Amino acid sequence: MALSRRIFKVMASDRMHGKADNGDPRFEVLIVGMNGDLRGKQLPPGTEDKVWAGDIRLPTSTQSLDIWGDDNDDITGLSLTIGDPDGKVIPDRRSLAPMPWAPEGSMQVLATMHEFDGSPSFMDPRAILASVVERYAARGLTPVVATELEFYVMSGDWRETGRPCPPESLTYRGEPNGFQLYDMSAVDALDGYLQTLRAYAKAQNLPADATTAEFGPGQFEFNLLHRADALAAADDCLYLKRIAEQAARRHGLKSTCMAKPYSEHAGSGLHVHASIIDGQGRNILDAKGGEPKLIKSVISGLLDTMRAAQLIFAPFANSYRRFQPGSFAPVDLTWGSGHRGTAIRIPDKDGPAARIEHRVAGADANPYLLLAAILGGMLAGLDGELDPGEETTPSHIPANTTRLTHDFLSAVETFRTSPFIADIFGARYQALYGDTKRKEALAHLRTVSDFDYRTYLPRL
Repeated sequence: MALSRRIFKVMASDRMHGKADNGDPRFEVLIVGMNGDLRGKQLPPGTEDKVWAGDIRLPTSTQSLDIWGDDNDDITGLSLTIGDPDGKVIPDRRSLAPMPWAPEGSMQVLATMHEFDGSPSFMDPRAILASVVERYAARGLTPVVATELEFYVMSGDWRETGRPCPPESLTYRGEPNGFQLYDMSAVDALDGYLQTLRAYAKAQNLPADATTAEFGPGQFEFNLLHRADALAAADDCLYLKRIAEQAARRHGLKSTCMAKPYSEHAGSGLHVHASIIDGQGRNILDAKGGEPKLIKSVISGLLDTMRAAQLIFAPFANSYRRFQPGSFAPVDLTWGSGHRGTAIRIPDKDGPAARIEHRVAGADANPYLLLAAILGGMLAGLDGELDPGEETTPSHIPANTTRLTHDFLSAVETFRTSPFIADIFGARYQALYGDTKRKEALAHLRTVSDFDYRTYLPRL
């Protein structure tokens, strides 16, 4: 009853904002693709029993599709080569949520792809994360996770212009009206959109916290509170991406989680806060109340595996435009307590709130694969006393630090040969993901851009 009351309350709020109530309600069963995209089936009312019975089928190859939607059968052999077989789509009731942008009573649920023998598909991002969480459970531990998503809101005419442009309310004579970091006037200018976004978040019971204006014009950060359930935290992040887009449509705008939509403005990150609790609910990263060396060893595990996993944190060619010196996107394998330019930041090392903040990933990262990589790196630091090296502080930057790559193809090759990746993601998924991304990276390298023409054609 509580869920129903919340749905109807938000629907009433939508009607106050002028949303049409036309059409029949629908039920959407969603699976998560390689790139964090949602695919699935839209069912009419009265067919939900088929969903809960596990009778929904989709081709397993839907989880091997690249960014263009190509099944790459020549690479994977998972489509036409074997007859494009179906898998069983098993819903997760915990993810059941209303769709407040759709006709009243519409619902959505996330599902995991399974083989017909009952085992989760090796390609399913939710299953991959769940398998990493099981490793913690085997140790009597539970990871606690929160995400902070940055994204841009832009003018709705992007399909016609072919380029992003800030919303008109944030421009003067067509140009961005200055930087907007923590600028409440920028928040006020898009208050209608942000109100809708918050209403949608409330309808879906997302653990929403603060919303802030970031550097770029139309750029915002939306924080989600921590959960002692990493799979639910990833679900929250994915739902947040979807409601950001649906709220933008309501207001004639467009939201994007591209890592770097504007050359001249800040990129968008997806920061992750993580800690670990034991069976008694104690935070084992608490340096004051627990083992003081453990948090440093976990940091070291994250830094040691970071280059291998960079393709997860930066999964597209555009992702690498975000890693620029002089920005808050980290370019080196560094850590520190009070420095937001580090790859791993320690907001608090003492007490129940002791945790790490992983600052490398872009907003374009698949949240399930992202958390799997981060939690896998933390696992690497639990079994020893690893040394993360010198701390970066506001007054001290260590010399000779290892640098993250700025090159998409280099990240692909490192990913494809990493024993750590094979262990966390499985050798089959390492090959599938790595080979698919290699094809994407080569397509990017072979494409002559408008920048090439503008720079070289007049001069060479």
